[in-house]
Amino acid sequence: MTGQPLRIGFIPLVDAAALIVAVDRGFAAAEGLDVTLVREVSWSNVRDKLNIGLFDAAHLLAPVAIASSLGLGHVKVPIVASFNLGLNGNAITVSPALHAALMAEVDGDPYDPMVTALALARVVANRRKAGVEPLTFGMTFPFSTHNYQLRFWMAAGGVDPDEDVRLVVLPPPYMVGSLTSGHVDAFCVGAPWNSVAVDRGVGHILHFVSDILARAAEKVLAVRQDWAEKNPEVLAALTRAHCAAAAFIEDSANRDEVAAILAQPERIGVSPEVLLRTLDGRLKISPDGLMRESRRYLLVGRQGAGRPDPRQAAWLYAQMVRWGQAPLSPELLNTAQAVFRPDLYDAALGATGSVNTDVPDAVGAFAGPAFDPNNIAAHLASFEIAHMKG
Repeated sequence: MTGQPLRIGFIPLVDAAALIVAVDRGFAAAEGLDVTLVREVSWSNVRDKLNIGLFDAAHLLAPVAIASSLGLGHVKVPIVASFNLGLNGNAITVSPALHAALMAEVDGDPYDPMVTALALARVVANRRKAGVEPLTFGMTFPFSTHNYQLRFWMAAGGVDPDEDVRLVVLPPPYMVGSLTSGHVDAFCVGAPWNSVAVDRGVGHILHFVSDILARAAEKVLAVRQDWAEKNPEVLAALTRAHCAAAAFIEDSANRDEVAAILAQPERIGVSPEVLLRTLDGRLKISPDGLMRESRRYLLVGRQGAGRPDPRQAAWLYAQMVRWGQAPLSPELLNTAQAVFRPDLYDAALGATGSVNTDVPDAVGAFAGPAFDPNNIAAHLASFEIAHMKG
């Protein structure tokens, strides 16, 4: 396995840190892997190149891995994930005009997502009465946590994301330009692009998505199932390299070095200072310099974040059902959960792992009932706003 060549695609986001550090800091080479990282701009590019074999592995949206395995939105290619690249890390950023409109309607704590969701409902109603066009929100892909997080938040306040606003797909690096030009009023994206918008004075971070979901599976290290079956030792080595890189990243003594690695133009290509704020979970949320800190903002390895949890996959599948992307069936649920492979993670590390239990339902949503992956139908029936097939 010495010098096993691998091509791995990624998008310039901080939740690719474990992958980038595994390669650039030598953890992959120490496992006998010769990895070439390929920076891409869109999730469809990453998915397609992984599916047809141009990539051996990829930094991939967790819902895209599930959708690919279910054959939703594209050809059916079963995917498995032996490592969670990141939990959380997204934020909702709004234009100065929308921020002012929301704050004028806020009744309560503006950091409470239910308070802002209700404020959004009032803004939407005011715009409708005035005959103004619906608000436009950018998100990264139809099968994305960003899409589901925006929808979950909006719907909790009574805003129907398919009727009351527009949701449009934009690649992460294009979000800030779209907000600057007025093409969107807000967006949900991963780090560092929310911070870039704030630093440029064109956006306010309204919420860390960890306010909305305490523990959201965001990106995974994805490989094709057939590749995993043919290359078990290579996948185990890759998983170990990621675990070592994640531990390195989470050690605060290494943060300056990690930020310098990620800041390289061929990696993420933004200033080390912005990346440090992201890794520390201490973000500037307003152009006037107001800071906010959250230990949950982005988890790269700590609190068991690297170990795939099939309950997270079940929650993502439930969102696909809620918003009409997939029918509800036990078979599809099983297929979705089989994407997240804690057994491969445990085997690679030579350990018997345990399921994350630090939040009762493994997701920790701010609204609605606790999530039970064994009774998705009852869970979905509790929501007033949904667009399920049939």
